[in-house]
Amino acid sequence: MGKAKAPRRLADNEARAVLRTIRVSPQKLNLVAAMIRGKKVASALADLEFSRKRIAGTVRKTLESAIANAENNHDLDVDSLVVAEAFVGKSITMKRFHARGRGRASRIEKPFSNLTIVVREVEDNVEAA
Repeated sequence: MGKAKAPRRLADNEARAVLRTIRVSPQKLNLVAAMIRGKKVASALADLEFSRKRIAGTVRKTLESAIANAENNHDLDVDSLVVAEAFVGKSITMKRFHARGRGRASRIEKPFSNLTIVVREVEDNVEAA
């Protein structure tokens, strides 16, 4: 028997991709996520391609995954997709110690992050005019 299928959390014109445990701090990842928020996917991919941030390539792969999910799983038109949401969450933090002078040690924290990208299909009313 089993339980009933859970209802879809996103709207019918949306698709998402989630990447977990990325080895970068949430603050640095949010700078890149803010760069693509609200843009058309073609423009966002171009921005990520030429960004100098180290993590931009990983964000680009996640965005491409969200686009592929929209196209293959939800039958959305790729040319009319917009990055509706791109949000960052904290993940685990590795704790390490660094030897200091006089027999002391200081703590080094190596943070990880989660990234969620939601793409939405929008109708362009500008072309009809």
